[in-house]
Amino acid sequence: MSSDAVTSPGATETPDSAEPARPAHARLPDVARRAGVSTATVDRVLNKRPGVRAITVQRVLKAAAELNYILESEIAPPVAPLRLVFLLPAGTNRFLGLLGRLIAASAADLAERQIHARVEYIKSFNPELLARALLQHGRHADGIAFMALEHPAVREAVNALAEKGVPTVTLISDLGGARRVACVGLDNRSAGRTAGYLIARFIGARKAKVAMIAGSLSYRAHEEREMGFLHLFEEMFPQIEVVGLREGQDDEARNYRQTRQFLAQHPDLAGLYNIGGGAAGVGKALREMRRSDVVFVGHGLTPDTRALLLDGTMDAVITQNPESAIASCVGIFSNLRAGREALASITPPRIDIVLRENLP
Repeated sequence: MSSDAVTSPGATETPDSAEPARPAHARLPDVARRAGVSTATVDRVLNKRPGVRAITVQRVLKAAAELNYILESEIAPPVAPLRLVFLLPAGTNRFLGLLGRLIAASAADLAERQIHARVEYIKSFNPELLARALLQHGRHADGIAFMALEHPAVREAVNALAEKGVPTVTLISDLGGARRVACVGLDNRSAGRTAGYLIARFIGARKAKVAMIAGSLSYRAHEEREMGFLHLFEEMFPQIEVVGLREGQDDEARNYRQTRQFLAQHPDLAGLYNIGGGAAGVGKALREMRRSDVVFVGHGLTPDTRALLLDGTMDAVITQNPESAIASCVGIFSNLRAGREALASITPPRIDIVLRENLP
């Protein structure tokens, strides 16, 4: 008998056997032992249920075929890696920087699941450059997640990728009228209303002035936050006047200058809402001008906003979990490859309010 023949259950190996003995009628536990996994994992693999890494799937199938539990022809060829690109704006926005580092740090774990993800940074607030980057990376990627700018060129690029079968997901800020498959971000009108409510409650029942600094209203997220903020005061706190909005391009130095200008123009300013990034610039201006009385609310829990909360310069941070945002993007693209609905089992992000007393 050749060395690879099937032996009876009680047979022993001959000294020159090149292969371990195979059970005549292999069972699920035999496959699990040979693959070095649990029977539950074998069951998931053979019934094509999700939740098992690609490398483990191949090991289970190989073991099952070697034990004649399945035919060699039943082993599907390895699936090509899922190639994902995250396009993020370059600059001093600490939350986006944190998001990019987390994506890079998760690359090894994602690679074990046959997902290759990388981050590309592009110049902030440049829609033509963003549109070109989308089309360029769309030639090689299986999916692109990006922070959208509200602009016809970006919309056209997204629609062109959809025509070619390359799905896109907007991250943090959405894009109207475009064929993106999903948006992973907060309800930004609600976020703006939340900021307004916090500032109003901190100020109390008196006449007061408040102001806003946005990154750029070309971000739909920032525009929607502004709208929610304004509507909240009109509806609930008419005694509080919103005296203006300035754009700081999510840049700390610009936000520093904008804050000083607001305080010089309105010495009685009682509240400030930083809609985008660059919170450290706002905090620096408030400290230098000794304006600890100004209620300061912003977005994104990062090392700098954490420090501002701890020293009392900042009163509240509205944030979302960056790890969950990354996982949602990966989950959406994985769903699409598997033929499932894009948002199957994807949990919508929630608004988290962080104060000094509940810092995680």
